[in-house]
Amino acid sequence: MNNLTLHGQENIVAPAFYLPNRLSVQACKALNYLLQGRLVYLTDSAFPLLPEIECYLREKRVLTERFDFLNGTPKAARETLQRHFKKGRSVVFMPGQLAKVRGCLADVPKLFLVYAQEICLPISPLFLGFYGNSIDTLYRDVKEDDCCEEFYVLPQLPAGAHMAERLLAVWLEKSSKIFSSRPLLNGSLTEHLVRSLRKHGAVEMIDGMTETTLPYYKILGVAMTMATQLRKRREQRIGVILPPGPGGTIALLACMLAGITPVIINYASSAAAFQSTVQQAELKSFITARQFMKKLPSFSWPATNQLILVEELLASLPKLQLIGNVMLARFAPASFLCKKTRAAERHGEDEVAMLFTAGSTGEPKGVALTHRMVLSNIAQSCCRLVLNNERVLGSLPLFHSFGFTIALILPLLKGRPICTYPNPTDARTLCQLIEKYELTMLCATPTFARAMLRRADPYTFATVRYFIVGAERLSPDLEREYMTHAGVPLLEGYGLTEAAPVCAVNLPDETRVPGSAFSIPCTVPRSVGYLLPGIAVRITDVDDDKPLPLTARGMIWLKGPNMFHGYTKRPELNASVFKDGWFKTGDIGSMDLNGFITLDGRLSRFSKVGGEMVPHEAVEELITRILKPNSDRLSIAITGVLDAQKGEAIALLTSMPDHQSPAARRELISKLRAEFPLHGIPNLWAPRYVIPVREIPLLASGKQDLSLCRRMALEYLESESS
Repeated sequence: MNNLTLHGQENIVAPAFYLPNRLSVQACKALNYLLQGRLVYLTDSAFPLLPEIECYLREKRVLTERFDFLNGTPKAARETLQRHFKKGRSVVFMPGQLAKVRGCLADVPKLFLVYAQEICLPISPLFLGFYGNSIDTLYRDVKEDDCCEEFYVLPQLPAGAHMAERLLAVWLEKSSKIFSSRPLLNGSLTEHLVRSLRKHGAVEMIDGMTETTLPYYKILGVAMTMATQLRKRREQRIGVILPPGPGGTIALLACMLAGITPVIINYASSAAAFQSTVQQAELKSFITARQFMKKLPSFSWPATNQLILVEELLASLPKLQLIGNVMLARFAPASFLCKKTRAAERHGEDEVAMLFTAGSTGEPKGVALTHRMVLSNIAQSCCRLVLNNERVLGSLPLFHSFGFTIALILPLLKGRPICTYPNPTDARTLCQLIEKYELTMLCATPTFARAMLRRADPYTFATVRYFIVGAERLSPDLEREYMTHAGVPLLEGYGLTEAAPVCAVNLPDETRVPGSAFSIPCTVPRSVGYLLPGIAVRITDVDDDKPLPLTARGMIWLKGPNMFHGYTKRPELNASVFKDGWFKTGDIGSMDLNGFITLDGRLSRFSKVGGEMVPHEAVEELITRILKPNSDRLSIAITGVLDAQKGEAIALLTSMPDHQSPAARRELISKLRAEFPLHGIPNLWAPRYVIPVREIPLLASGKQDLSLCRRMALEYLESESS
């Protein structure tokens, strides 16, 4: 372990109670020095210490005292502390060994934070971070032995309410600050891609459409050649209208190597949304493929003179130059390739790509991803995921932030094979690819995952280690179905395009440490997972943004090096979503004392009915449980409509055949009003209207098209009243 760097000596108070997020031998030595040896470590026999710490304490004859936290009381703990204070000793709680989520913030289980709350004494937080500075952390898994220790003595927290939440908050903010200061994050994503593609040149990308393969060195060589042609255009940004696959990968990399920002176009968007994207990003040219254009005849394609067709561009590349670059990509030193391509020309806060998000409603908003943002999120994800021999399915669209960062950039940087397929709704083919190529890491929405399970055989998911789902709520029924029929846990995560995108994720539980009675779960049912390293959370009141305890339900704000700096050309909107460096996500939720996030939904997915906030997703989930629709596709959706009496009313859109007649819809309303109270849900939440539709509209990401759902509801109700 490298030497420890100590900060915050001025915050030392003695005697006092110190609570660290974790401890090491080096940190113990620092504390002994700072407190002049007048300290005692409070330990628990059911929470065994690390062997090296136990050895240090024994050799140095450092005073320790056992306390039974499982069977003791906060009152007894307070008396123990006060007894040592009277003798002039400070007390340091000593975290031991426990099963925990990889890359977690603290080795302090929830029980100890409850004690911290209930002993009613001031607490001095300590923070020990393990964040390496080497670029190697992108190419191999982070190990604490390879990292620098940053040890902080933080200002003492006065006794009072919500001590546990306050402790978590200061640890999170310090973690975010330390992580954000890593020199690695100011580097160039393009340079790291060049180095990785050279190092892992023999690894192959599999085109699931044609079942052909392309080694990474050829991808790099072709992209280098294409970049020389794109540079001549002297454009700041170029639109990319391509699905996941070798062509899309080469086009993105070529733009990056040419110093051009690829703007990844949502080819499932409306003509109006596409035109808004073009205007906001100031696009003049678009890279696409003739074959792909034939598959999207209804898309609002730009004029022919604005199109750069991949087939024609590749055919026009000088053959000798192309062959030479492919050979260089295979055999030349990475440093030479980076210098030749000027790969590090753009870095840090420079744009590396641009995505557009409308969430599920409204006009698309431009999010410029910087090198720093993407490198941060890759590094954060590598702290959490073990990616030893993963084979990744790349079926999410590239304009989906998870499809771009996690299903493409992450495996490219880690040198893992990718099997791409352009259609995430083709469940049958996806299942065949998973089985044939023994894929181990899948990323999908719950809607896509449900369709895949319907097409799977008993062996389809036999090789899968990570099946991460997000973008919409994971229903308990689907989770149980996967465990029952496939033996695969669906790992729900949480992300935002504005966060590049991953913020939290559940993981498979670790084996308990022998002799330890404590653990921090790796997954918490109904949560979206444990926060990634370097991200801080704040919870505020939905109406006035006043701070709330982290465990309270409210608006979620985020801060971290992976967060964006504002929407393109939207100053008024940016002013409303940023405050003191925090980003207002629009998501309603809370955090538990173990660090897991639970979402109640988007603010836009609530209706204020009679003064009460009604979450649409919770209503959808309950109605799904009651009706048990048997369909691969989403069969119901909830939206809010204006109501003269109660402000808003709940409307249920249904595509189920049994609900199409007026009598059946009236009967359904009565059934739901009778069922809701049986599930502990007030009748106020029950739908006032049932609206028949042919199908529930979905976006290309698999999310509901909330804007269209609401419009369909309003149009139907208007037609009924006229």
